[in-house]
Amino acid sequence: MGFRDPKLPNHVSLLKKSLYGLKQAPRVWYHRFSDFVRTLGFSLINLLAREFAMKDLGPLSYFLGIAVTRHSNSLFLNQSTYAKDIIARAGMTNCNPVRTPVDTATKLTATNGPSVANPTWFHSLAGALQFLTFTRPDISYAVQQICLHVHDPRESHLHALRRIVRYLQGTLDYGLHLYKTHTRHLIAYTDADWAGCPDTRRSTSGYCVYFGNNLISWSFKRQPTLSRSSAEVEYRGVANVVSDTRWVRNLLLELHCPLPKCTLVFCDNVSAIYLSGNPVQHQRTKHIEMDIHFVREKVARGEVRILHVPSRFQIADNFTKGLPQILFDDFHDSLSIRPPPAETAGVY
Repeated sequence: MGFRDPKLPNHVSLLKKSLYGLKQAPRVWYHRFSDFVRTLGFSLINLLAREFAMKDLGPLSYFLGIAVTRHSNSLFLNQSTYAKDIIARAGMTNCNPVRTPVDTATKLTATNGPSVANPTWFHSLAGALQFLTFTRPDISYAVQQICLHVHDPRESHLHALRRIVRYLQGTLDYGLHLYKTHTRHLIAYTDADWAGCPDTRRSTSGYCVYFGNNLISWSFKRQPTLSRSSAEVEYRGVANVVSDTRWVRNLLLELHCPLPKCTLVFCDNVSAIYLSGNPVQHQRTKHIEMDIHFVREKVARGEVRILHVPSRFQIADNFTKGLPQILFDDFHDSLSIRPPPAETAGVY
């Protein structure tokens, strides 16, 4: 804008290179990069280095605060340094640890207790704990519960936050394990806490997805609408996890690694399982008709099977409610959240 060639006043300039800082610069760069990658057939580091100025930093060891340690048959993802920083910011470096991140005796409410003296400090720690859930799904439910009240934090919410910090104090070296596997199948667990919110009576649903023995995806959220039955809220949870596993299957297909078998989804609600296969549309289920047709279509195509699992073995309980210590410890190990292996690093 503003530049004009006196000899060619009606012409515009065609840049041979995109200028740094222009809005179009990222688009031009990715267009150039994608065009070259297509000519290779695949993104190989040595061929890319011939075309672009780049550095090979070697095997992944640290990325966005996540330490990656390679062992003979696994990867170990850990954020212990980041967790120590959270504990220090909370002023609880010398606090006593606890065995679980949630107090199962009571549930948090929006108006219980006086407001905290420094809400900005509360917001900062709650946001920091959210980032920690990338490698610590065992604290996901506890963090979600305090984040629901960041708009008006109370003393009870502050106590819940401090309990999470005390739990981290005793599990600083814990992290997420990813193991080498030759088994190509998806298994998912889904659960819901019907009308669990004491303020709105909305339900919290959660799920976790395994590729082989590796936990690769998990989610936990409060449902946006009220549910009139436990079957309804559980079925909405089934629909959410089926949608997520469908995305994973499509991703693996694009990577030329199609799954030979259907996805297994385990749910502990028998009524929700019957709805996934029963073609009869009852009057009482018409308000969740979209979710019903979506899941039934996937079941009919053979992409998904909805199976029953006893509540005692429902791993997704970790994402919907606070658990007693014995049950929490069992499910904690099922999420592959453990201390680092004692063996020395090797080739993965």
